[in-house]
Amino acid sequence: MEIRNNWSWRRISIIAAIACVAIGAIIIGGFLFFRTPDSDRGALIAFYKASNGANWENNTNWDSDAPIGEWHGVIVDDDERVIALSLGFNKIKGEIPPEMGGLARLTHLDLHGNQLGGGIPSELDSLSNLHVLWLSENQLVGEIPPQLGNLTNLTHMDLNGNQLSREIPPQLGGLSNLQVLWLSGNQLSGEMPPQLGSLTNLTHMDMHRNQLSGTIPAEIGNLANLTYLDLQRNQLSGQIPPQLGSLSNLQSLLLSRNRLSGQIPPQLGNLANLTHLDLHRNQLNGEIPSELGNLTNLTHLDLNENRLTGKIPSELANLTSLQYLNLSKNQLSRDVPVELEHLLRDLGLLAGLGFDATVGGIGGGQGGLGLLDLLGSLGA
Repeated sequence: MEIRNNWSWRRISIIAAIACVAIGAIIIGGFLFFRTPDSDRGALIAFYKASNGANWENNTNWDSDAPIGEWHGVIVDDDERVIALSLGFNKIKGEIPPEMGGLARLTHLDLHGNQLGGGIPSELDSLSNLHVLWLSENQLVGEIPPQLGNLTNLTHMDLNGNQLSREIPPQLGGLSNLQVLWLSGNQLSGEMPPQLGSLTNLTHMDMHRNQLSGTIPAEIGNLANLTYLDLQRNQLSGQIPPQLGSLSNLQSLLLSRNRLSGQIPPQLGNLANLTHLDLHRNQLNGEIPSELGNLTNLTHLDLNENRLTGKIPSELANLTSLQYLNLSKNQLSRDVPVELEHLLRDLGLLAGLGFDATVGGIGGGQGGLGLLDLLGSLGA
């Protein structure tokens, strides 16, 4: 009787263990059943059919019995799970189906340079291992799904050159590992969310050629690793935040063709690594800050078509790396500092093209691009 009782307890233990395994398989979202390689195959076939795969430029082995690792553009791991999909410039039309969110191990999704339309499916937020989302140069429409803010492993998001609209979701500020954010060439509107200032690993931010309005968030000054900031061709207004002067790694600051007003912050003179500063076609006023003369690595300085007044600071003569200078279409004094005249002459950026001004007490010079191109109609 004692032996039978022991066996009964053993049976109960074995059954309980099996039940725990089964329940565990269900709890983890069906990883052992629903996320099999066959499931990956199904997601790929759904994409193939939704995007008219028969007419792709290269569809080798797609929708065939060949292992999915042999399908064009598909990279798998040792378990035959899809980890990368690289189908850029493959003449793909149609839409991205929600089933693509089922590729649980996907780290790279590259569909750039095609003709994909429709929206970006919110189901992509299930791609928790995704590092690179590259959907640029398509015809995608609608909003950027806020759910993409859940992709905490994402390092590169490139959505430029589509027809995306509405506001930039503040949830993108949760992408703590993001290094590159390219949203240029869309129809995005509204204000830049200050939450973007939380992207402390960001090195590149490009939002030019949209319809963004409002002010530039001061929080952008928190992006200590930023090297490239392009907000050109929007409808941004208000002052340039002086906090941008804290971006010690910044190399390009491009804010042209907006509605920015107020004075140029002298704090921009702290950007020791800056090579390109483009503020042209705004409504900036006041004097050019002498602190810009600290930017000794600057190669391009464009301040034309603003409302700048006063004298050109002699400190600009410290910019010995300059290759391009445009201060035209302001109300600057025609009394050009002699030091700057010497610099322009030495760099081949001074030419006598009939510019009627006093240049360090010297008339027109000889040389390259021409002072008229660079200083233009300075004003009184």
